[in-house]
Amino acid sequence: MNKALLLAWVAALIATIGSLYFSEVLLYIPCTLCWYQRIFMYPLAILLGIAFYRNDNAIVKYMLPLSIIGMLISGYHTALQKIPYLQQFEMCKSGVPCSKDYINWLGFITIPILAFTAFTIITVCLVFIARRKRD
Repeated sequence: MNKALLLAWVAALIATIGSLYFSEVLLYIPCTLCWYQRIFMYPLAILLGIAFYRNDNAIVKYMLPLSIIGMLISGYHTALQKIPYLQQFEMCKSGVPCSKDYINWLGFITIPILAFTAFTIITVCLVFIARRKRD
């Protein structure tokens, strides 16, 4: 059993279920950057699950770019929420502003930080798999 692949899949699955819970149950309307993060997270939840089931480590070269790009988007989104100076560069001009905090647990945990954490866990796991495969 590939524990790193399992951890990556579980992180993607929890992030996907969490984002659906926030939008479909709590009725939080996703901003533009949230949609971009979903575009990169949802395929990870499906494809990493298939890769884990098949014990297919070759998926890493396809999933790592999705994870890294998602991590960059969620990192920027987090910075946009936490650094007031960056809000002048906000790209969300219609609908929900990207700087809006729907949740603020413990004074610092927001939805983009949750996404960034999931993307980081997935990225670290995939890099670990790629290095192990290379050796």
